[in-house]
Amino acid sequence: MAVSDRTDDESPIHEAAAAWVARLSSADATDRDRAACEAWRAADPAHAAAYAEMEALWRQLGDVPDPRRRRGPRGGLPGLVLAAALGAALAHQLGLVDRLRADLWSGVGDIAHATLDDGSRIDLNTDTALALRFTESERGIELLRGEAFFEVAPDAGRPFVVRGGGLRVRAVGTRFSVRAEGGDAPVEVAEGRVEVAASGRPLAVSAGEAVRRVGGEALTVVKADVARATAWREGRLIFAGERLSAVLADLQRYRRGRIVLLDAGAGERRVTGAFDPRDTDEALAALAATMGVRVIRLTPLLVLVGSPF
Repeated sequence: MAVSDRTDDESPIHEAAAAWVARLSSADATDRDRAACEAWRAADPAHAAAYAEMEALWRQLGDVPDPRRRRGPRGGLPGLVLAAALGAALAHQLGLVDRLRADLWSGVGDIAHATLDDGSRIDLNTDTALALRFTESERGIELLRGEAFFEVAPDAGRPFVVRGGGLRVRAVGTRFSVRAEGGDAPVEVAEGRVEVAASGRPLAVSAGEAVRRVGGEALTVVKADVARATAWREGRLIFAGERLSAVLADLQRYRRGRIVLLDAGAGERRVTGAFDPRDTDEALAALAATMGVRVIRLTPLLVLVGSPF
């Protein structure tokens, strides 16, 4: 069941167009590939227009080969942008697979809310999917992707257990968040106490604490500003001295496509501020004005940050 009513047909079409350009630009593109692409373009005028736009972009940026010549791209900025677009297309497809498996999901850029049959509440961050695994002995949640905040209704006889990102988080009555992938704090507790287990000994995590990954799979418990970390529930992203590279990575979660940082030095600059995750273009404009970087929007799917030339 979707808990998001957002629709965005333009981005998937551009993602597919970028994937076709990438495929036909490769040295091993076949006649079957070219025929399939031609059929896709002929199926809808929007497909043909998106393909023409993406193909023209690669050529304009400099030295993306003609797909009719059977040789591969020579790298550089066009190759980087092409790889980013293809990655966006693949990410979109993976998201669709998770949504098909999910009972609850939110779209990219959406923050959604749901109440379960037991009275527990769930806030779903951007691009999140989860499956309900309720039984007579356990209220199970499988977090397939993304991040969710749980406000658990007490039931001592039937624990609430969230599995995701290689972790098992057990609670009876508490408020906490779990992130399935990415980020160095996959579990944060706002109220009560939870038990977090991976491959090693379970860890007890109390209110105002978070679980952090250290040295790969090792876990440790640290003090955390949970209110700031979970401010996305009220439509705010709050940063306090974070690297620009990390801020851009977080903003990317709330938009389709890719944000490509071209200046590693600029990525080390520190950012303090609050942004609305529902308007990442405004956030990027604010960063450009305050951080001394250039923001170039190539397509709805591709944004370059830094000096691309």
